[in-house]
Amino acid sequence: MVLTNEATPLESFRIHPATQLGRVHLTVTDLDRELAFYQDTLGLALMGQEGRQARLGAGGAELLRLTEDSLAGPARGTTGLYHFAVLLPSRKELARVLARLLRRAYPNYPTDHVMTQTTYLDDPEGNGIELYADTPEEGWFGVIDGAYVVRDARRLGRTGRDALDLESLLRELAPGDALDAPMPEGTRIGHVHLHVADLAQAVGFYHGVLGFDDQGSMPEMGMAMVSAGGYHHHIGLNIWKGRGAPPAPPGASGLRDFTVACPGEAELKKVLARVRAAGLPVEPGDGGFLVRDPSQNAVRLTAGPVPTV
Repeated sequence: MVLTNEATPLESFRIHPATQLGRVHLTVTDLDRELAFYQDTLGLALMGQEGRQARLGAGGAELLRLTEDSLAGPARGTTGLYHFAVLLPSRKELARVLARLLRRAYPNYPTDHVMTQTTYLDDPEGNGIELYADTPEEGWFGVIDGAYVVRDARRLGRTGRDALDLESLLRELAPGDALDAPMPEGTRIGHVHLHVADLAQAVGFYHGVLGFDDQGSMPEMGMAMVSAGGYHHHIGLNIWKGRGAPPAPPGASGLRDFTVACPGEAELKKVLARVRAAGLPVEPGDGGFLVRDPSQNAVRLTAGPVPTV
């Protein structure tokens, strides 16, 4: 991927700091079962359904699109989705959805990353999900000299993988709080974590072409992170399916694409100029522009709202 003079030089281009992630689009084999899970168990709202495609979200924002292909099947040992992460606006809202999972005895794995508090689970078709709240007041995690480093608010080292203190979290809920209340306004896709074939190539695309900030690579963990605006990570990258892992074959279930929403048309055009200058194919459609990373994960570039000052 070589940039030409048509695009801003690598060393001076950064994607706009207000860039966020938008909806995630999955291929599923049983739409009715998936809709029941995402609405009843997680609390997303059905925003619309056209045939065997459905849109789900929170507070009027679309977070997830599901398209049914009853002949699709999961791919093994390929690049694609590790998990998509739904960011709740507060610890209380994380407590609400976690209490709902516990009441239903739905398998999940609450984890304390210090700077985020989270739980991990799979949907009924095995798509990975993270539900989390940002908790920077509790500490920090990041990459220093290629190592994953976690420090709490007292600057003491932590693993970042400790079990979450559920008793403390669930105290955020009052006795009369409705556990089945839908996810609220302000809920959004916080980050997406991808299986890739090569970390350096993936960072070269997301940082070198799209312009996300390189938040560091961790060779021993086989992982890297990129973000916009100083966020801990908007996109996680790993080689846990093996270096050189192939992309999922046509007709596989799982990730179809995820959305990167630039703040306004002008910022979108800057990123598209980078993509075209790198010689990468751009596919217009569905309200955006589809481009694929070196591992063939599909990224949908769109123009989102322009932030108000």
